[in-house]
Amino acid sequence: YSFGDRNGDSVTMRPEGTASVLRAFIEHGLQAKLPVQRLYTIGPMFRHERPQKGRLRQFHQMSVEVLGLDHPRLDAELIAMGWLILEELGLTTSLQINSLGCPACRPAYKEGLVAFLAARKEHICEDCQRRSQTNPLRVLDCKSSHCQEQYTAAPAIIDHLCQGCAEHFRKTKESLDLLAVPYAVNPFMVRGLDYYTRTTFELITDALGAQSAVGAGGRYDGLVEQLGGAKNMPGIGFAMGMERLVLLLSQQNAGACPEAATDLFVAALGEEAAVRAFPLVHLLRRKGLQVAMDLEGKSLKSQMKQADRAKARFVLILGEEELAKGEAVLRDMTSKEQQQVVLAGTQEALCAMLIAAVAKKKLNNTLRQAQGERKSS
Repeated sequence: YSFGDRNGDSVTMRPEGTASVLRAFIEHGLQAKLPVQRLYTIGPMFRHERPQKGRLRQFHQMSVEVLGLDHPRLDAELIAMGWLILEELGLTTSLQINSLGCPACRPAYKEGLVAFLAARKEHICEDCQRRSQTNPLRVLDCKSSHCQEQYTAAPAIIDHLCQGCAEHFRKTKESLDLLAVPYAVNPFMVRGLDYYTRTTFELITDALGAQSAVGAGGRYDGLVEQLGGAKNMPGIGFAMGMERLVLLLSQQNAGACPEAATDLFVAALGEEAAVRAFPLVHLLRRKGLQVAMDLEGKSLKSQMKQADRAKARFVLILGEEELAKGEAVLRDMTSKEQQQVVLAGTQEALCAMLIAAVAKKKLNNTLRQAQGERKSS
C-alpha cells in the first residue's frame, strides 16, 4: 500500500512482518547476542487490493520467525507449531508442503517452466502470459480455473531439486512423520513473495472461498543478505491472519477458545484472612500460576461455587480458625481430598509448595489424557 505524502516522499505501509523483523535483527546485531534467534510479531499490516472475504486492506497478523538454523527438523517444528495452533482452536484445516529449491537449482526449473508456458501461451490468461516473462513461478498461483487445468501438466519443481535441496525436503517430511503431523505434497504450490527458498507450506481451509490459506510460510535463507546482513544466514517463518482466524472460528462453529482452568482459588474468610491472602495471590501470579480470589468477603459456600465455576484445580481455604492454628486447607476440587498447609514458613516456601501441587496435578491430568488417547487409538 504505497502513496505520496505532503513532502512528495513515497510512503509504503508494511505488507507483512518478516522484512521488519529482519531489519531489527540486522540493525541490533541480534546474531552476536544469540546464534539462533526465535522471534514473534503481532501487529497490523496493509495491502492495497480489492477487499474480499477474509482479506482486508488493513488486517492483523501474527508471525513466528527463526534465524540462524537451517536444519530440516526446525522446518518441521515450525510447521507443527502452526498446525497445533489451529488444532488447539478446534479448526479443521489441511497442510500442504512443497520445496521451492535454491538459487542453484531453480534457474534450470524456470527454463523448463517458461518453455512449457510458451507452448501454451494461447491457452492461459493475460496475467500469466505477462508473468511467464517476468516471474514464471507466480503463474502457478493463478486463481483462474482454466489456467490451473493447464498447469496440471506443468513440470514440478520437486523433480528438479539439487541434491542438497532434495535431501533437505526428504528430512523435513521424515520429521513431520515423526511428529504425526498429516500433510500433502503440493508440487505446484508457490508463495506470493519471491524471497522464499526450499521448504514452503500452507494451512488450508475451504471455508473461506478462493482465499483458502489461514496460515503460510517457508524458508528465506538469502533474505538477510539481501537486506544488508550477514551472508549465508538461514531463516524460516510463518504467519497467520487474525481476522481470517476469527471468521473461520465463527463459520466452523468452533466457539470460543477452550477455557483455561484456574490453577488455584483462594477462599479468604474475614478481613484478617483477606489481608494475609492478598499478597500471596499476587506472588503466585508472578510465579506463573492462574490464581483467583474473592474480594467481596462472601461466605465459604459462595466462594466454593465461584471456584467451581472457574474450574479451579485447587482451593486454598483460609479462615479465622485456620489462622488461629497457623494453617490453611488445600482442597483438590477433583478428588475432594484435603490437606493441611502450614503457614508458619515464608510466603516463598508456601508458594513453592502450592506450585508443586498444581504441577503434579497437571502432570497427572496429562498422563491420564495420553493413556485415554492410546486406548482409543
